[in-house]
Amino acid sequence: MHEKGLLIVLSGPSGVGKGTVRKEIFSQPNTAFQYSISMTTRAPREGEVDGIDYFFRKREEFEEMIEQGKLLEYAEFVGNYYGTPVDYVKETLERGKDVFLEIEVQGARQVREKFPDGLFIFLMPPSLTELKNRIVTRGTETDDVIQNRLQAAKEEIEMMNLYDYVVENDQVERACEKINAIVIAEHCRRERVESRYKKMLEVE
Repeated sequence: MHEKGLLIVLSGPSGVGKGTVRKEIFSQPNTAFQYSISMTTRAPREGEVDGIDYFFRKREEFEEMIEQGKLLEYAEFVGNYYGTPVDYVKETLERGKDVFLEIEVQGARQVREKFPDGLFIFLMPPSLTELKNRIVTRGTETDDVIQNRLQAAKEEIEMMNLYDYVVENDQVERACEKINAIVIAEHCRRERVESRYKKMLEVE
């Protein structure tokens, strides 16, 4: 009997660097996570590729998937939808593979309700000043959007209590090391492995 995969949810306020941390984790040669690509209605940023960074879809297509119940979670954030296709996640976990989700805070709350035994990690900026700098240096947002994102970020940080762990993204490599260590520890948690080891007592 193989151990079921672990659902790893990385979330945090807009601009904290979730995508950068996720890319660094998946660039490491020993990473065994399966990345569940999110779907969004926002336009691709420079360098983003459909089917690798996100599945980019029209609003009508996205709303059709909502109606059909084909999303594990979804949220509307600063005028765009974000969501996670459900079938891929369930099938991968059943095969014993860890699934890594990088999603917005609103979506993480929905996943928590459906997968309470998942691993929820909140990525935190060193400060709100640093968070604003990161959003501004993207160069892709208007002043109004920047202010909206900062206000949303403050509200999202207040939802930190929904998570199991908090990792400060002061340095990308250090944040990745902490996340990998948390995943290793979770795989050793008694509740996850107890039934498998008790099977040993039944063998004579």
